[in-house]
Amino acid sequence: MIKAVLFDMDGVIIDSEPLHQKAYHGMFKEVGIDVPSTLYESFTGQSTLNICKQLVLHFKLNRAPEELVTIKRQIFKNLFFNDPELDLIPGVRELIQEYHKNGLILILASSASMPNINNVFTKFELDQYFKAKLSGADLKASKPHPEIFIKAAKASGFKKEECMVIEDSTNGIKAAHAAGIYCVAFQSPNSKNQDYTLANKVITDFSEVKSDLLRKIKFY
Repeated sequence: MIKAVLFDMDGVIIDSEPLHQKAYHGMFKEVGIDVPSTLYESFTGQSTLNICKQLVLHFKLNRAPEELVTIKRQIFKNLFFNDPELDLIPGVRELIQEYHKNGLILILASSASMPNINNVFTKFELDQYFKAKLSGADLKASKPHPEIFIKAAKASGFKKEECMVIEDSTNGIKAAHAAGIYCVAFQSPNSKNQDYTLANKVITDFSEVKSDLLRKIKFY
């Protein structure tokens, strides 16, 4: 029986991928690199620092990864507070509220930085529903490493067999799989060309994993 749900944030809770894409491409332009779409798509679900470390190596940049992180985050911050179209993924607030009402423990396990997480949770008033928030930027390893979901399950107070992950990226799904936690892959409209092979269940609408339907899902 599922007692805790571990949520990713970008692409699952908030439709922020278009803003991240603008911020990353703004940073690419500023540092003078041309990143192919296939390479960019492979970064989905990873922490900003890990992505920037890969960019520095791939393009042999004479810049510190932390410098690229700062540039990207400043552009994203400006977009976050000024883009009127930024909103939650349709149906996710209702799902979060329903889970909370039915006694499920909710944990955020995102690769985003904690300042970005807090900005989102403050803007959309989500703190009241979540027991804990974990940022991959604060951990040694980034998704697809399972560390963040292992820690998220521990933070929930339940065994991993009693937890479920909701993810939208290849790297996040791999991380959940490696952690041995049941994973629902949400086909987020703005997360392109992601691999759902390792997911236990694939959905296109959050109504497919409402509380009453969780009892019908065959878990481990």
